[in-house]
Amino acid sequence: MANTIEKVIAETFLEMAEGLETGSFGKKPKIALTGMGSEHGEENAMAAALDAAKSGVDVYYIGSLEAEGVTTVKATDDEDGHDKMDDLLDSGAIDGAVTMHYPFPIGVSTVGRCITPALGKEMFIANTTGTSSTDRIEGMILNAIYGIITAKACGIAEPTVGILNVDGARQAEKALKKLQDGGYPIKFAESSRADGGCVMRGNDVLRGTPDIMVMDSLTGNVITKMLSSYTTGGSFEASGFGYGPGIGENYDKLIMIVSRASGAPVIANAMRFAGQLIKGKVFEIAKAEFAAAKAAGLDAIRADLKAAQEKAGAPKEEVKAPPAEIVTAQIPGIEVMDLEDAVQALWKENIYAESGMGCTGPIVRISEANKEKAVEILKNAGYVS
Repeated sequence: MANTIEKVIAETFLEMAEGLETGSFGKKPKIALTGMGSEHGEENAMAAALDAAKSGVDVYYIGSLEAEGVTTVKATDDEDGHDKMDDLLDSGAIDGAVTMHYPFPIGVSTVGRCITPALGKEMFIANTTGTSSTDRIEGMILNAIYGIITAKACGIAEPTVGILNVDGARQAEKALKKLQDGGYPIKFAESSRADGGCVMRGNDVLRGTPDIMVMDSLTGNVITKMLSSYTTGGSFEASGFGYGPGIGENYDKLIMIVSRASGAPVIANAMRFAGQLIKGKVFEIAKAEFAAAKAAGLDAIRADLKAAQEKAGAPKEEVKAPPAEIVTAQIPGIEVMDLEDAVQALWKENIYAESGMGCTGPIVRISEANKEKAVEILKNAGYVS
């Protein structure tokens, strides 16, 4: 009994000493890194492992190299390394893993984390790899929730959300604001551009205006690559935290993605990111966020979106334009895919309208006299929020 107590005391003092040295107190998260497959050689991955080990991460290195300060799990090649990683995760021997590729199921995608160049601000990119949904708009809605989960697990209690001005942004905005109206606490960011709004411009990417920038994962992948390697010509990802953790409803494996082009600084940051998520209890937060979103009507919003798309695919009645008039007023905030339908919705109400493209995206053009009524019609029809 005395020996057991002495062992506990010794381990406690050792943890305290390591905490003072690294600034990280408590049990160290156990994070594995698959080191084979990097375009910069296995030594690049080992350098990252050693860096992460100095900052409060218990590192399991999966590969052929060994070094003091990390635990090496021998692997013969990239495929064998992934098998070893899965075994360690499934057995509970490690808390999470960082790897260069992983076949996530549909419904799971990764939330990246970058350092923006204009102000050196950290920003989460939702999302960067994987597929939240086979439907683009539904995927972006889920990406926003995944981003909130990740940001909260990293200690941001009320992260701000912006939506990048890509196809589907306006529809995603309407759905997320409907979710907010239902009681889900989304805090929207305001664009740094003069016209504001939660739909973000390229300037906002560079400035890191929101804590979470929502987009489709293909765009997110490109944005991550550009922000991480714009100073190196693209061959070496030198900045940021990689492509982030796979997040999804009822998904409980912490697997972080980096690129074969990721340099040691990014890989080391990804491992620290993983440790932060473990300490922040990311999976508990995920359960709570999904429960809150569902209580606010997430499932109904997704069903309505599907129904609207089915309706859009049905044959449309022919609507004739009313007599033309001078159109100097503009209504922005309409999804490009809905633009012609919005125009015809106004024609049905005997309001002459034309489609156009403004500096911030698609617009409907009407006369100044008809603007107020037109806005009300388009709001009721769900084309603007």
